[in-house]
Amino acid sequence: MGAKIINRGRGPEIEGTRITVYDVLDYARQGWHRDRIAALFRLSSRDIQAALDYIDQHHDEVTATYQRIRARQKHYQYAPDVEAKIAASRQRAQARLAVMKSSHVGESEEPHDGGYHG
Repeated sequence: MGAKIINRGRGPEIEGTRITVYDVLDYARQGWHRDRIAALFRLSSRDIQAALDYIDQHHDEVTATYQRIRARQKHYQYAPDVEAKIAASRQRAQARLAVMKSSHVGESEEPHDGGYHG
């Protein structure tokens, strides 16, 4: 039996999980391959393919709901203590990113093909 998309009141999700099609859509929109998304959520590729098929078959409805969810997240007002923790976390992430970027300065601009050339 194949993977199935159900709705228990939270929106369409992969049966037997709490992973919604919107969770899958976040990664699919970033260009992630089905198998990579499956590995992230520790699901089968069939489960993720069922979500992707549902997204394709219900494109307009899924897109509209997804946009509403993203808008609600963007404008959500956290409690001041939570907002402070989020801001501190973002600052730490930005600092780590800056260190990573600076460590790559001066490296070859040629793309690495992943092959062994020794």
